[in-house]
Amino acid sequence: MTPVTYGIAIFPSKEIQDEANSYRKRYDPRYSLIPPHITLKESFEATQEEIKEIEKACSELAKKVKPFDIHIGRVSSFSPTTETIYLRVDDHDQLTYLNEKMHEEPFPDNREFKFVPHITISQELSEDEHSDVYGSLKMLSFDLYDTVDRFQLLYQLEDGSWTVHETFKLGEG
Repeated sequence: MTPVTYGIAIFPSKEIQDEANSYRKRYDPRYSLIPPHITLKESFEATQEEIKEIEKACSELAKKVKPFDIHIGRVSSFSPTTETIYLRVDDHDQLTYLNEKMHEEPFPDNREFKFVPHITISQELSEDEHSDVYGSLKMLSFDLYDTVDRFQLLYQLEDGSWTVHETFKLGEG
């Protein structure tokens, strides 16, 4: 059986998703593939046996973390590494803890970049487009708050879109 591609993310409130989507519709070609989210664990491949272990680890991890509040206050960019523009989620110990634990056994340690909590609103633009869009968006201020009380284990479908495999509620158990 071939491995399946998985990822782990937090889906923010409808209010924050609507705000992010107001930009994603115009500036993110992957808009239709997944709702706005905070990536906790970038995509990885796993077999059926491996994903059972990862589900168990997610469940145990979720029990150890109480729901917590996050704040989004500005737009930022990963340029020059990539032409990605995002809503910056303020650093939070619980987000960092979840990300760190998701790079320990039984999870694959496939970390490519330092963890920066964010919600992508623009990607795959040309350098000039990125410069124009980022120039106008970085002047905006945001003051968005949300309570994180769950995270989702997702899997990727053949068309490239993502769907929820399982939801893990924080602090339960």
